[in-house]
Amino acid sequence: MDNNQNNNKNQKNKRFRKHRHYGKNQHKKAASETKLPVQETKEATTDEVGAVPVIAPSEESPAPSDVVEKSKKEAKVEAADETKEELTEQLEVVGIRFRPAGKNYSFAPDGVYYCMGEEVIVETSQGKEFGIVSAPNRVMAVRKEHLPLKKILRRANDKDRERNQENCELERSARKTFHEKVEEHGLDMTLSDVECAFDRSKLIFYFTSDGRVDFREFVKDMASVFKTRIELRQIGVRDEAKQLGGLGICGRPLCCSTFLDDFQQVSIKMAKEQNLSLNPTKISGTCGRLMCCLRYENDVYVEAAKRCPKADCAVSTPQGNGVVIESNILCGRCKVKLDSDPENIVTFPADELKTIPKQKKNPPSDKGNREKGKTDKESQ
Repeated sequence: MDNNQNNNKNQKNKRFRKHRHYGKNQHKKAASETKLPVQETKEATTDEVGAVPVIAPSEESPAPSDVVEKSKKEAKVEAADETKEELTEQLEVVGIRFRPAGKNYSFAPDGVYYCMGEEVIVETSQGKEFGIVSAPNRVMAVRKEHLPLKKILRRANDKDRERNQENCELERSARKTFHEKVEEHGLDMTLSDVECAFDRSKLIFYFTSDGRVDFREFVKDMASVFKTRIELRQIGVRDEAKQLGGLGICGRPLCCSTFLDDFQQVSIKMAKEQNLSLNPTKISGTCGRLMCCLRYENDVYVEAAKRCPKADCAVSTPQGNGVVIESNILCGRCKVKLDSDPENIVTFPADELKTIPKQKKNPPSDKGNREKGKTDKESQ
């Protein structure tokens, strides 16, 4: 029994020694594997001339910050382009207008070429309509949510033109009837325009009013006269000016009634950027709102302002340093007061001026603050 026990103990000791020896070897292997690799230095290579040695940059060197920023901007631009491509589709379209100063709508030409000013019959959500080509065939990006586009059915014939002329006469007679019925019902409504559908399925009256109007009885009376569907739509002052037309303070016909398709938001900031007087009577149109030209001319002024230094800006000129007093954005010229001759004001082209950056004030050092703190504590 004693011999058996001794043999078992010896076997256990051998196993323990072997296991301990195996663990040491594994630990050594792991340590050798975890050693940092020695970076291989690349030899200096010579350029093709062989005169000056050029050190090849390491591949693992970090990129500069400006390169990283450029890559981020490029990635954003590419992502925006991809989203635009996903949301839009390139199609051949034709621009159609139903009113002289109306909005421009896009229709599918269905393989036919249409010239500017042609009269056509198109298919709309409200049935067939008589329109005029305002933009010939062209390829443009169309949002997928607007697809499929309505088609142009055909060119207008003599019967279609006669029908359209009869509808125009009906609109003139409807104006007189509208004014008569408004007086009978005692309503506060001002008629702006009348629109008749091509198939005479309905008459649309556009009016303005200071407040809400109860015209239920008025609509019934009008429907009994014309024997068709009557729609009344209240519009704002800008839409009224677009439909009625007129002359602006510049002496030209109103932009909204000639070539503007839709109204865009106009802010007082645009008048400030264009160096205009903020007097409401000078920057307001005939409708009483800010002029539309402030909006579509603003981009030109913003681009021109980037090329001209601002007022009270230090610049260097061919005659020396000075300060900009006034800048004419459209002409691209600036009035500068020279430091050498303050009484003399000279006009320079904006291309000859270079802005002098302002020198940043150095912040107070930490040593000075610490010394001040020590003196305060000692005084206490």
